Amino acid sequence: MSEALPGSATETDLSTMSATALTGAIRRREVSAREALEAHFARIDEVNGAINAVVTQDREGAAALAAAADERTASAADLPPLHGLPMTHKDTNNTKGLRTTSGSVIFRDFVPDFDDLLIGRLKAAGVVTTGKSNVPEFAAGSHTFNEVFGTTVNPYDLSRSAGGSSGGVAASIAARIQPLGDGSDMGGSLRIPASFCNVVGYRPSLGVVPMAPARNAWAWLGRAGLMARDVEDLALGMAAIAGPDAAGPYGYPVQGSFGAPLQRDLTGLRIGWSADFGLGVPVDREVLRVLESQLTVLTDLGATVEEAAPDLRDADEVFGTTRAFDFALNYGDLVIEHGDVIKPEVRWNVVKGWELTGQDLVDAALARTRLDTSVREFFGKYDVFASPATQVLPFDAAERYPTSVNGVEFETYLDWMRSACLISATGLPAVSVPAGFSENGLPVGLQLSMASGKDVELLQVAYAFEQATGWAKRAPELG
Repeated sequence: MSEALPGSATETDLSTMSATALTGAIRRREVSAREALEAHFARIDEVNGAINAVVTQDREGAAALAAAADERTASAADLPPLHGLPMTHKDTNNTKGLRTTSGSVIFRDFVPDFDDLLIGRLKAAGVVTTGKSNVPEFAAGSHTFNEVFGTTVNPYDLSRSAGGSSGGVAASIAARIQPLGDGSDMGGSLRIPASFCNVVGYRPSLGVVPMAPARNAWAWLGRAGLMARDVEDLALGMAAIAGPDAAGPYGYPVQGSFGAPLQRDLTGLRIGWSADFGLGVPVDREVLRVLESQLTVLTDLGATVEEAAPDLRDADEVFGTTRAFDFALNYGDLVIEHGDVIKPEVRWNVVKGWELTGQDLVDAALARTRLDTSVREFFGKYDVFASPATQVLPFDAAERYPTSVNGVEFETYLDWMRSACLISATGLPAVSVPAGFSENGLPVGLQLSMASGKDVELLQVAYAFEQATGWAKRAPELG
């Protein structure tokens, strides 16, 4: 378990508190927002030198926000749900007045004059913004390294990757710097670092948190979401930030409220489990050993678990074409102007987008329709699809990405992320929940998906599994 922080018992306690407990304590005036902030920065000072998760800090601005929060507490005014909670933000999410680099030397000194919708909602909910967390350049790839700030490493093993692209926030949450954080997910950028760092990462249904402003308002593959150390905190955060926006063209799909009780009886729940997604996707044997040992937890809770998967044969085409199109649209101009300083994986994906033909787009649209049909058929028989969140254990942080698993060689930087990309292509809401550790003490996450709009039920299922296992409580040995 984690060693105690130096200093007061208050700092030690505050750094390990959940967001629910901490905001509750601030609301009851048992703890001030300033004390919470002091513990947050004390923990950064203690562990960030080892993990390199927090890359920009605004201590002066955060102190002013915490002081204002304490004044609001004293005034007896209504308090927002995340009142006084300190939080760093993912460095691809624009933060007004605070450097936002996207992990690129092109934007090394960029300071936006606006907040992305997600950040604006977190601030309105009472969050005390303290800085930014590290990302891979332009959030490309699920390993967090860049030429501006270097590599973020895993709190459970400092030689290993923390995942990405929300790797900085995952490492911060795991290291007890903060209990809750924002991220985004196109090909697993919330789920893979959550799996690597023993936290919960949730990719919502389309429209739950509109990604605004956006160059292409109709983009559907990427999602904004949250990570936390436990599902209760995740639900607390989602209740604060979920909802439609005039800038988002998609409707709000969620059935029920994120504020609903998380306790749920899983008796009769039908779960389809697949180790290889029905496609022969290679997954590290140790990952499968850990996950398959946990399936009895679900049956003990009353669910039925059977070997089954949606027909995902079209998912690779849907994901690959849509991602390439999005990269060409979002980063094509930057590659033309600054290609010599942009990492090769981004350039490759942009070129793939430029090379798309009209027939490619037609084929992808037809493939997406077939995929949607097969997914609907699956959820006519099952309530949940369970699968590996990652195909590999946290890998050597000195590598750019894994090049093989179980003797199967990968052709691109995306192939090792297929476990997450396939689910992204379906559009389903998905969550990675802590599911155990390898023999060498590396975290493994279980990926759960449900039909679009059933986000609240999905978190209830994840909560039941989390409560039955307790894996999320196992902290890294840092300090």
